[in-house]
Amino acid sequence: MTGVPNTALILFSFLVVCESEPTHGNTGPEKVGDSHGQSRLIHLTSHLAFQLINDSLAYSRAQSFCRSQFSSLASLDQSEDQEGVLELLQHNGIHSPIWVRDLSKAASTSVALAKQYVQVPALNFPKESREGFARVNMSFPDLSSVSVCVRVQWDPEWNEVSTIFSYASPVFTNEFQLRGQVDMQGRIILALIIQGKHLPYKASFSNDGAWHHICVTWDRSSGQWAIYVDGDRKDMGSGTDTSKDIHGDGILILGQDQDSFGGNFTEPFFGNITDLNVWNMSLETTHVSALNACSPITQEAFFSWNLDHLSSHLVVKEVQALLFCPAGHQWMELQGCRTLRGWSDQLPLFSFTDCSDLLPFICSSRRDRYLKMKLMSESQSSQPSAFMNHLMKLSNKTQPVLGQQLSGVSSLAEVSTLLDVSVQALEDTQQEGLQPVDMVSLIQLLSLAADVPAQPLSDATNHSHDNIQELSQDFIRVADSIISEDNALKWQEIKEVVNGPMDVVKNIDRMVTSLSPHLMAETDCLIIHSPNIKLEVQQQSLQKISTAPSFCGPETEKNTNLDCISVPQQKIQDLHTNGFQKVTLVNTWYGSLRPLFNPEENITMVPTVTDGSQRYLGTVLGSSVISTTVLVDDQPISMAVRFQLQHRVQNPTGTVYSPVCAFWDFDLTPEAGGWWNTKGCEVVSKQYGYTVCYCNHTTNFALLLQVYEVQRSPENEKALQVLTFIGCGVSLCGLLFTFILFIAVGVPKSDRTTVHKNLIVALGIAELLLMCSDWASANETACLVVTALLHLFFMASFSWMLVEGLLLWSKVVSVNISEDRRMKLYYMIGWGLPVLIVGVTLAISVEKYRADDHCWLNVTTDTIWAFVGPVIFVLAVNAVVLSRVVMVTVSSAHRRAKMLSPSSASKMQTFDLTWAVTRPVLILLPVLGLTWLCGVLVHLSIVVAYVFIALNAFQGLYIFLVYAVYNSEVRNAIKRIKEKRKALSFTNCSQPTSFLPSQRAPMASWGCSPPTPSSPETSETSGPASSTSASLVIKNESFRKESFVSFSLKPASGNQVVQLTGFRPSGC
Repeated sequence: MTGVPNTALILFSFLVVCESEPTHGNTGPEKVGDSHGQSRLIHLTSHLAFQLINDSLAYSRAQSFCRSQFSSLASLDQSEDQEGVLELLQHNGIHSPIWVRDLSKAASTSVALAKQYVQVPALNFPKESREGFARVNMSFPDLSSVSVCVRVQWDPEWNEVSTIFSYASPVFTNEFQLRGQVDMQGRIILALIIQGKHLPYKASFSNDGAWHHICVTWDRSSGQWAIYVDGDRKDMGSGTDTSKDIHGDGILILGQDQDSFGGNFTEPFFGNITDLNVWNMSLETTHVSALNACSPITQEAFFSWNLDHLSSHLVVKEVQALLFCPAGHQWMELQGCRTLRGWSDQLPLFSFTDCSDLLPFICSSRRDRYLKMKLMSESQSSQPSAFMNHLMKLSNKTQPVLGQQLSGVSSLAEVSTLLDVSVQALEDTQQEGLQPVDMVSLIQLLSLAADVPAQPLSDATNHSHDNIQELSQDFIRVADSIISEDNALKWQEIKEVVNGPMDVVKNIDRMVTSLSPHLMAETDCLIIHSPNIKLEVQQQSLQKISTAPSFCGPETEKNTNLDCISVPQQKIQDLHTNGFQKVTLVNTWYGSLRPLFNPEENITMVPTVTDGSQRYLGTVLGSSVISTTVLVDDQPISMAVRFQLQHRVQNPTGTVYSPVCAFWDFDLTPEAGGWWNTKGCEVVSKQYGYTVCYCNHTTNFALLLQVYEVQRSPENEKALQVLTFIGCGVSLCGLLFTFILFIAVGVPKSDRTTVHKNLIVALGIAELLLMCSDWASANETACLVVTALLHLFFMASFSWMLVEGLLLWSKVVSVNISEDRRMKLYYMIGWGLPVLIVGVTLAISVEKYRADDHCWLNVTTDTIWAFVGPVIFVLAVNAVVLSRVVMVTVSSAHRRAKMLSPSSASKMQTFDLTWAVTRPVLILLPVLGLTWLCGVLVHLSIVVAYVFIALNAFQGLYIFLVYAVYNSEVRNAIKRIKEKRKALSFTNCSQPTSFLPSQRAPMASWGCSPPTPSSPETSETSGPASSTSASLVIKNESFRKESFVSFSLKPASGNQVVQLTGFRPSGC
């Protein structure tokens, strides 16, 4: 070994990308030699940098190397990619195939974090033609046992009997067939035909247009048959009454029933078919479950899905199918990996080959990322950091790794050596700390180490179970040092190269998932704890598991409200039901990631609080990060989880936080390393200091805290709540007394009083429900009912306010409509319209109807517009009505002022006009609902909030004062009651006296008082002005002094005689 020791050299060479400025497009790439003499080329375009690696590797290792360089395998899906790759290959004279990335399979490359969907070729059988079929081009032997598995996507619009596949032999046409049809419940039901015997339709799946995995098995010796759907056995039986094998030399047809050998097709299938596989044996349940998850099995298929081995009708087209595969990362290895094999007219030609083949490849990255790494490389070359210098010294004490290339870290022994010496260097240079360039080198080391195949170690390596655990511990120590809070500012210096701290998290997930079989070889539980990371791996047999395993972060000083995560017990039981044997849970807690995210980089998210009480400032990461990866029989699958996280952000004065459950989605923005996503996650409960969440998948979770500036202090909030409750109580009493007065005193019946009564009823019930709504919030069903009733009666209140405005408009502007028809219309608006709005809203969005923490409409969704929209419309209409009333009143007052006092008109006009404007506004505001306009402005000032509460909470009291106490109709009705009682008292002590004109009787003196002007309310129902009544005061000498009788007389046409009867006191 010469020069720099090899171990340090490998780490150091991670950054040595090139030693001279590469050329740009038109002058060709420049060859660069690295520290191992490896030849590679760099080509820069306007946005990208391409690096050709002549070191041939398998596909997975090529991906691993590109990942360690913070780049990715070139995809050639964009024109810029094609130009850069073509330039590199032509200049270097490479004509052999190279690995290229297939973007359609990008989701399956990450074992633990992928969305687990894969794209595969499929056949489409269109409904436009009944001729479509596909034939399997192979010869079949006699079969004593058989299993056929296929994935189908049924056309939901097709309801007739369809044949998925049919096998016919020269001896017998209906040898083996699978058919399906739609039953009365709309499900797809399946049935087998075995050697002519039609078995019953029983197995089923939903007719939802989704892909479904179907397997059918049969064994002659036992007579057993079974039908599996999506990994579950849906039907089974025995006794097929045959002792014969299925005859060979037959024809297997997809999508048609063979009424004759290879022809006379009937009962066509419409939809898509893929992944047809045939075994000459009867598969077990565990095998079918594995196949449903796209996991390979050891049993070799007699026929495997390959479009090259099929011949199909012209109408049958090849399509791409997107399948859900929990073990989908292995699908690509079975189907082959994408290669670039040449060019045609400057366009790339692709093919697929065995993923284990050794081929060169090209890594692609952003141009600015490459240039930043180049600067860091030059800096490290000229002046190595303290960590790197110490690493070089320690390397003399380690076992040398000779002949290593940059991409040659390919065994756990080599990884263990690199990690061990790195941990020693970190411990010895703890005071100096890591430099940004050191962090980049260590992240590259973690990336390569996480991708090393977890193959069994030979005895010569002397690596036991303890050695694997030590390797994992060193890996965690290195990762912990990188994500330490001490490096928070340094992350900002390397953000152009490294996507962020979640890159470290991703490497840890990959490493532990890969090594879990080795880690769990001699134990059922492994815990690795460092200052910022806690890792726990649990493995249990599904047959023995009794309780759902859970994982919690490190204990706090108070030992309460820990960060915990668990998989629901029912989900674990489902795994056992589906035939799996063991489950491994990889749980990780990260306590220092929050400070590493740039606080100035606001997380974009829609605010959850939109009621105007708080002003949205932004969203921040507000908790630790916790994750779970579920491995079932060593294969990763996605499952629902429930987790609880503490809030780790202190509330500054004047701000509050609203927690949101989120996860880091590596596929959201792949070029940036991912971003926070909330899809599939929801808040279960919010407590003081922590939040409980539920997500329907496994990955890395955290709490995002939405920051709000409090517009009102807690004292003001409490005062407003108390004021609202008191005001509603007083208002309810006022409305009740008003309604009783309207009924008891006998107010003359009119359309106006009827509208008043309905408004009082709707508003009174709404305020009563509002006062009781807090008591119903504890029960979800009761709260939903109260919310619907509040919505209904507040909508009814505003609808009757609209009717008040329409009625007032009919008084101001002449409307030719009868009173009966008008009241029917008013009832439809007042009660019918609210019922319609509430009913439609509940039918459309019953799941999002109610708010989470109180009994009212959900303000975070569009549901709130089912109330706000109609209210805005009512307020707009009534504002127009009030404006018209004010204009008419002002005009009338102006004319009256001139008529009554022409000389002092100018002096009186100002007062009259002011009163003409103020009086109708004060009278009409409560019934027209215009005080609710303040609700739009409550977020502007606390004063406006108090005004809004005062005006609307005391609306009932205001109605009582204006429409009961000071209402002339009510007062006249009360006066009539008093006069009637007085008259009744006269009846008990008087005899009737006839007042007829005669010469004997003393003449009464008649006096006429001037007419008393009526109020605006009275004038609305009293008819034309010409019919005003006069008050006559009669004084009869026969009565005692100061005994007067007052009568209200209306002018009568013609010579009519008015007979008045008085009562003379007789001893009273």
